Amino acid sequence: MKGEKIILGIDPGTNIMGYGVLRVVGNKSEMVSMGVIDLRKFEDGYMKLGHIFERVTGIIDSFLPDELAIEAPFFGKNVQSMLKLGRAQGVAIAAAIRHSVPIHEYAPMKIKMALTGNGSASKEQVAGMLQRLLKIKEEEMGKFMDATDALAAAYCHYLQMGRPETGDTHYKGWKDFINKNQDKVWNNKQK
Repeated sequence: MKGEKIILGIDPGTNIMGYGVLRVVGNKSEMVSMGVIDLRKFEDGYMKLGHIFERVTGIIDSFLPDELAIEAPFFGKNVQSMLKLGRAQGVAIAAAIRHSVPIHEYAPMKIKMALTGNGSASKEQVAGMLQRLLKIKEEEMGKFMDATDALAAAYCHYLQMGRPETGDTHYKGWKDFINKNQDKVWNNKQK
C-alpha cells in the first residue's frame, strides 16, 4: 500500500453506535479518533435513525474517509432486535453511499480473529490488542467498548488491504480448484 488512506470503522448499535477513524500511511497505522454516537436519549426509533444519519454524515465530512469498514449484525434470537440493528447499520451505510465512500462489511468473528487470532475473543481482549497495536494511551480508550469495536473493524479492513499480492491463484471452492488444476487432480481415469 502506498500513500495515505483514512478508514472509518462503524460498530452499529441502536443505543450506542461506535466509530473509529484510522489513518494508514504505507504499512503504518494510527488512530485518529474514536467515539460513540449516544442514541439513548431518543425514544422514537425513527428519530434515532435520523440522528445516526446526521452524525455519520458529520463524521464523514470531518475526516473524509476513503473507505468504510462496518461490522455486520450478528444473528441473534430476538428478531425485533435484529431488525432494529439492521436498520441502524443500513442508515450508516446510506450516509457512506451518499458521500461515495466504498463500504466493506466484516462479521464480528472475522474482526476478532484478525486482531486477536481468536474469533470468540472478548471485547476487552480486542480493546487491549488495539491499545497495544496502535499505542493508544489509557485515557484515550474511553468507557464504551463500542468505540474500540468500531476501530477494530477499521483495523481489520487495514489488515485485509495490506495483504501483499502473491500472484497465487484464488479459488471459489473445491470445484473451482479442481477445474483449474486438472493436471494435479487424481481421478479413476488415471489408473
